[in-house]
Amino acid sequence: MNPNCETYSQPLRTAAVATQTKESKLKLSLETSNCGEVIIVHCQGRVVYRDEAAAFSRLVAEVLQKGGKVVLDLSGVIIIDSAGFGELVFLYTWARSQNADLKCASPTPFVRQLLDLTNLDSVLEIHPSVCEALAAFQPAEVCADC
Repeated sequence: MNPNCETYSQPLRTAAVATQTKESKLKLSLETSNCGEVIIVHCQGRVVYRDEAAAFSRLVAEVLQKGGKVVLDLSGVIIIDSAGFGELVFLYTWARSQNADLKCASPTPFVRQLLDLTNLDSVLEIHPSVCEALAAFQPAEVCADC
């Protein structure tokens, strides 16, 4: 286990995805932190049609353009709908076309069940924890004797 997984540098950007006039309507907050060259996007709330899904997509696309290696921490996502999944798949395929890398981590049991039911678990790279997703970015050690 990598001891750096638990300690993050100062957040690169905190995005409370709400303006003062819409604050009561939006139910998603996004915060970024980094662990080495990997940027972690911590998601809290709902990733649903309209403002939340659009804000999610906008921030993750911006982070992907800057960093190239992103982990989406889904441990705080309480609900996601088809628009949220659509944005997730779009971001994943766009990242691959840009030689960037997007990994999902820590989906809640509800989100994990939906990923399984929709077979998105066979498309997206999903890890049980943020640490395991971060470890997946490390190149595999090659044994000279193997």
